[in-house]
Amino acid sequence: MTERPRILLLIPHLGGGGAEQVTELLAAGLSRKKYDLHLALVTQCAPVPAGLPPWVTTHALGARRVRLATIPILQLVHHIKPNLILSGMAHLNFLVLLLRPFISLRTHICVRQNGTISAALASDPHRRFTHRLYRSLYPRADRVICQTAAMAEDLRDVINIPEQRLAVLANPVDVEDLRARSQRHSETDHSPGPQTPRLLSVGRLAHEKGFDLLLRALAKVREALPGVQLLIAGSGPEESMLKALCSQLGLQSAVLFLGHVDHPCTRFPDASLFVLPSRQDAMPNALLEAAACGLPIVAMPASEGLVSLVRDQPGVWLAAEVTAQALAAALLDALTQLHPTQRFPHPFIEQFRLQPAIDAYENLIDATIRERPQ
Repeated sequence: MTERPRILLLIPHLGGGGAEQVTELLAAGLSRKKYDLHLALVTQCAPVPAGLPPWVTTHALGARRVRLATIPILQLVHHIKPNLILSGMAHLNFLVLLLRPFISLRTHICVRQNGTISAALASDPHRRFTHRLYRSLYPRADRVICQTAAMAEDLRDVINIPEQRLAVLANPVDVEDLRARSQRHSETDHSPGPQTPRLLSVGRLAHEKGFDLLLRALAKVREALPGVQLLIAGSGPEESMLKALCSQLGLQSAVLFLGHVDHPCTRFPDASLFVLPSRQDAMPNALLEAAACGLPIVAMPASEGLVSLVRDQPGVWLAAEVTAQALAAALLDALTQLHPTQRFPHPFIEQFRLQPAIDAYENLIDATIRERPQ
């Protein structure tokens, strides 16, 4: 019997944002018959989150930071000798590619890019150094996986990656599981659902996610619709600043900070619509999950790929630009047309369904492993 290719998925930890969710879905969804699957959690000490299947071998490396994980990563790679490494976040991608000379040429390396390079560099105070890292390290990858064609084009143009090294793969979204979780919450919750407009936004409380813009937009919206409320699910470095801004705007009674929520879909029945206020976001999983469960969506034009996906879609209102004023206008437009429990089919979510997305990743893995070492 031919030995199964050994696949090593690398991520700092699980239980975070979209990149972590994608890695967890890949670990659970990639074929156990085709591959010997390993998952390394670089900065996590406790092993195996409960949702992972038993056939995935997990390695909790316990490094304090990703940049301090050089020795543990190399020891693991030399021990299990993977046929392919798939790394899932930019700073970890840099480290793995920096270690490329110390890893066997028989081990292929794929990295998954989570954002548009030009937008990330524009807001990076160390952009020249970061740009040099991208230009020097990313060409070492056998494949760079992008979430949209616009991301791939941007990557090619900004750091001159050969087109044959780029792959565009949709984020896997477990549509059925999301809908089942949301439905169970709806059935067990005794409240009849939102009777007044209630907005829901999900994400890391960081500058690029634009929650400050959302709070300012909400203040304007409430001038016309005083009953509108906002739920924010997430945690992050700007939490204190956002709560202070909330007080400055007189929104204490209108905004509820939920903190980290393991399964944001359980809050979907409570919401009238989902808001994506991001300044930049390539293809946010939170929006895809909201679309999978039918929520109306108001979104900033946070990336070219996102705009291409949702423009002119029924049940989606796209702000004209990335400003609080434009977001407020889109919210008012949506809220004056919707009733609080209205839902939409969002057919664009079909391309992200779990099995087709997993199949596409498997096809890329198989094709990459068949290639001769560079």
